Amino acid sequence: MLPELFLQRMKAQLGPEYEKFLKSLERPRAVALRMNPLKGDQIPDLPFLGNPVPWEPMGYYYDPEARPGLHVYHEAGVYYLQEASAMAPVSLLNPQPGERVCDLCAAPGGKTSQIAGRMLGEGFLLCNEINPKRAKILSRNMERMAVSNALVTNEHPANLAARFPGFFDRVLVDAPCSGEGMFRKEEAAVTDWSPETVEMCARRQGEILHSAAQMVRPGGRLVYSTCTFAPEEDEGAVAAFLAAHPEFTPETVDAPWFVPGENGSHRMWPHKLLGEGHFAAVLRKAEGESEEIPAGKEEKLPGEWTKFAKELGIHLPQGRPMLFGQTLWWVPAEMPDIKGLKVLRPGLELGIVKKDRFEPAHALALWLKTCTNTQNYPAESQEIRDYLHGEVIPGKVKGWCLVQAGGYSIGWGKGDGNQIKNHYPKGLRR
Repeated sequence: MLPELFLQRMKAQLGPEYEKFLKSLERPRAVALRMNPLKGDQIPDLPFLGNPVPWEPMGYYYDPEARPGLHVYHEAGVYYLQEASAMAPVSLLNPQPGERVCDLCAAPGGKTSQIAGRMLGEGFLLCNEINPKRAKILSRNMERMAVSNALVTNEHPANLAARFPGFFDRVLVDAPCSGEGMFRKEEAAVTDWSPETVEMCARRQGEILHSAAQMVRPGGRLVYSTCTFAPEEDEGAVAAFLAAHPEFTPETVDAPWFVPGENGSHRMWPHKLLGEGHFAAVLRKAEGESEEIPAGKEEKLPGEWTKFAKELGIHLPQGRPMLFGQTLWWVPAEMPDIKGLKVLRPGLELGIVKKDRFEPAHALALWLKTCTNTQNYPAESQEIRDYLHGEVIPGKVKGWCLVQAGGYSIGWGKGDGNQIKNHYPKGLRR
C-alpha cells in the first residue's frame, strides 16, 4: 500500500498520466546488469542476458529467474547487478579516461564502478561514502570490479571540499533521498516515507550540493541525481542550488530516454521505460582560474615486489607506489596527499611485503587479466566450485599462479607441480 499523501501528490504532479503511472507499478520489475570493461572487451556468452539497456552501452536486462549473482563471473567482477535507470546519471556525467572524477555519495558502488569502467583505469577517481558500514561495502566492490585508480574515503562532503577545492573535472552527487522511485523495489522505502522525510532529505541534499560545488574545477560538470519523484528534492533542490551558486548554469545534453524539464533537469518515469523512477540535472561551472593541488610524494618500490612482478610478468599502469605498514598499494599518479583523511582504499592493493618475499593481494588477482603463470578452468567446472569453497585443486603449475574461470581471473593459488594450494580469501568462500 502506497502512502495516501504520496498518491495525492503524484496525481497532481502527473495529471492525465497518473493512471498509467499506477499501472506501471503493478508490472514485474525489470532487472539489469552492467558488464565491466575493466575485465576485457568481449561480452561473455551468458544464457540469461537479454536486450541492451538503451542508455548504457554495457547494460543488459536479464532473466530474473537466472540469479546471476551466484555465477562465478559475478565473483570475478565481470558484471555488476544494477537497476537500469540507475545507470543513466553516469551517462549524463560522461567521464573520460585521464580525467579527475568524484562520486561524492558512492555506496554501494554501482555508479562508481560504472564511472571507473568509462575511465579505463586512467586518471583519478575519488569515491566517498559518509556511512562507515556502507563505505566498507563500497571498498569491497571496488576490489571486485578491478578498479585500480580509485581513492575510497569515509568522509563528510564538507571535509573533502576543503581538501579538494576546484580539483575535479566532473562530480556526481547521487544524493540520499526519500527513495520514491524505489517503492516497487524496496518495501522499507514505503514504510519510511513521510512528508517530513522529503523535507529532511531536501535540506541534506542542499548541504551536499554546496560541498560538491566547491570541488568542481572552473569549466567542469556537476551531475545531481536522485531516485525520487518529489519536486522538493529534484527541481526544487536544483533551483535552490542555482540561486545560491550563480557560477553554475544548466547544461543541455542529448538524453532521449529522459523527459526534459527546467534548469537542465531530466526525469525517467517507470510508465515510459523499462526501469524505475530517476531524476538528474546537468550543471556546468563557469570558466576561470583554479589552484593546482600537488600530487603526493613519490615512494620507492620494494625489491620483494620487483622480484615477484618480474617472475609473473606483471606490468602496472601509470601510478606510483604507496606503503601503509607492510601493505603495498599502487595509487593514481596525480592523487594529492591524503594524510588526515579516513581512507579505506587508496588505489590498487598489490600485497604484503615480508622479509625476502611478497604475498600478493586478492585485489591484484582480480585486476590482472593474465600473467606468465596462470591456471584456467571452465567456468562451470568442478575445479572452480572447489576453488570457491577453499579447497585444494589439481594443476601442473609451480609457485604463485593466477586462477581463472572461463578466462577471467578470480584469485591466487600456489602450485607444487601436482596441485594448487588455495589462496581464495576465507571471507569470500562459499
